[in-house]
Amino acid sequence: MTRAQSSPAGAVRTAPGRAEAGRSGPAELWPLAAGLLLLALLWFGPLPERARGSFAAHMVMHMGVVAVAAPLLAVGIARAVPRLVSSFPPALAIVASAVEFVAVWTWHAPALHDAARMDPTFLILEQASFLAAGVLVWATAIGAPGDGRVAARAAGVCALLITSMHMVLLGGLLLFAPRPLYACAEVCSPAAALTPLGDQQLGGALMLVIGGSAYLAGGLALLSSVLRDRAPTGETA
Repeated sequence: MTRAQSSPAGAVRTAPGRAEAGRSGPAELWPLAAGLLLLALLWFGPLPERARGSFAAHMVMHMGVVAVAAPLLAVGIARAVPRLVSSFPPALAIVASAVEFVAVWTWHAPALHDAARMDPTFLILEQASFLAAGVLVWATAIGAPGDGRVAARAAGVCALLITSMHMVLLGGLLLFAPRPLYACAEVCSPAAALTPLGDQQLGGALMLVIGGSAYLAGGLALLSSVLRDRAPTGETA
């Protein structure tokens, strides 16, 4: 009798989150569709051609990928395959933030950035690495729907806040640099009505505001969920 009573209670406590996530229908996967649609607009619209001559346009494409499309895709993936996302160890979120740090700062080194602006092959490599790193950070930070693992989510908070800080730092360096940092500022035609330095400063401001804000907001929202999902102290096994 006691076994029959305890078994359903345990099932009610552990199964709903996974069961609901496992039955994710098309309506619940809208973030995945929205993220893919945004990527199509960013990569196959007029923006790549515009980005050849404008650092700010290039930054719009970058921020659209990592700060908007990547979190949408991560949420969609978490709903579609929750077991995969919930299997990520907590430390992976910190590793993912380091991977994104390396990807972002490497591709903003003058030689590689100029190559991505002028050579479609390098642009594809750059955008692919931004997307992969961005999705990895957001997916490992968010975790599976209904997942209450405090350690994993706490690591996700750290990962998102660390990423926010380095986005702000790089954006500030681009914004306050006293001269253009990239040869493409002179070789490529800059955006209309903007000097090469002004174009770079606008791009830096976009990274600082959009990148910094998106990851900061994500980190704070995740922190709120960690505090909200703590196990009740008065409950017995």
